[in-house]
Amino acid sequence: MTIFSRWFRRPPILAVETPKGPWGGSGDDTGAEGGGPRNPWALPPGGRKATAKPSALDEFLKKARGNGGGGGGGGGNFGGLPSGANARALWAIGAGIIVLVWILFTSFHQIGPQQRGVVTYFGRYAGTLDPGIRLTPPAPIASVEVVDVQNIRTDNFPVGDGENLTLTGDQNIIDLAYSVRWDIADPRNYVFQLAEPNNTVRAAAESAMRAVVATTTLEQAIGTGRTVIEQRVAELTQQILDDYKSGVRIQGVAIKQAAAPARIVEDFNAVTAAQQEAIANLNQSRSYAQQVVARAQGEAASFDKVYEQYRLAPEVTRRRMYYETMEAVLAKSDKTIVETPGGVVPYLPLQNGKRLTDPQAPRAAEPTPAPVPAQQGAAQ
Repeated sequence: MTIFSRWFRRPPILAVETPKGPWGGSGDDTGAEGGGPRNPWALPPGGRKATAKPSALDEFLKKARGNGGGGGGGGGNFGGLPSGANARALWAIGAGIIVLVWILFTSFHQIGPQQRGVVTYFGRYAGTLDPGIRLTPPAPIASVEVVDVQNIRTDNFPVGDGENLTLTGDQNIIDLAYSVRWDIADPRNYVFQLAEPNNTVRAAAESAMRAVVATTTLEQAIGTGRTVIEQRVAELTQQILDDYKSGVRIQGVAIKQAAAPARIVEDFNAVTAAQQEAIANLNQSRSYAQQVVARAQGEAASFDKVYEQYRLAPEVTRRRMYYETMEAVLAKSDKTIVETPGGVVPYLPLQNGKRLTDPQAPRAAEPTPAPVPAQQGAAQ
């Protein structure tokens, strides 16, 4: 019991008076002969227990709560704080505790699995901390900036519901909406090389998109060329950021919308319709030209065959060509052939010029033979 009482004994600096023994006071409080220490469990003379005098810590706490003296008490110190050697020792202990807490909080760093810590000594790069609990010199000697290297950040263009007008290579204006995904590849360069990382990535991505769209046509931008544009923009943006040594890695670019601006959508549709009509007319003219060329080539081949036959039998070929030509000419003309026996011309009604062979035309009446003169009959 004596050993434990020595260990937990109140420090001398916290007592108002210097202790005289292990059981408290001296002088009149001695209860044993020879001036030995008084039994702490024995009643003092008069039947009342001896009251211990307040320590300096008790007085300090009492005055801090406002329970001690008036404004001018405490020996004229600020706030009624105790003075003397005990007060200086108390302030030293408080300052030591604050320094210890400061060292603990600024020397130990917990780095998560997806994080890295960039360490600097007086502002100069000193290393990168891996995940775990790491120890560094206290601030302001060393400082640690924790960076999340696995978080995929996304920047949308444009911000909000506004327009993002971009000029294409064929002098057309389109409204582009796209997004850029990126993360941190090198924490050191990310912290030291870029003052405003988000603004730098946005500026590089927007510059790359406008540069790529300026070399493409409207049809490619709003049609099947989006995949090629996204790939080229990602590569160009990464090249720009690598030149800056930014420590940023581009994960991808996605085009969400590529259309005509809302103000000129009707005019844009009219231009598109006119272009489609022009393409249709061009295709039709090309088809007609191919037909004419094919017909001419066929006629030329037929002529070559006729010429070969003409070289073998000129007279027969000439007569055959004459018959075929007359047949083709007379087949298209309206004609009527009448055979008149004995040189007598019969009456032939033509029915308003319609052909007699026409099945729709009414059949003409049979011609009546002309009467024979009387004198001719008598002579016979």
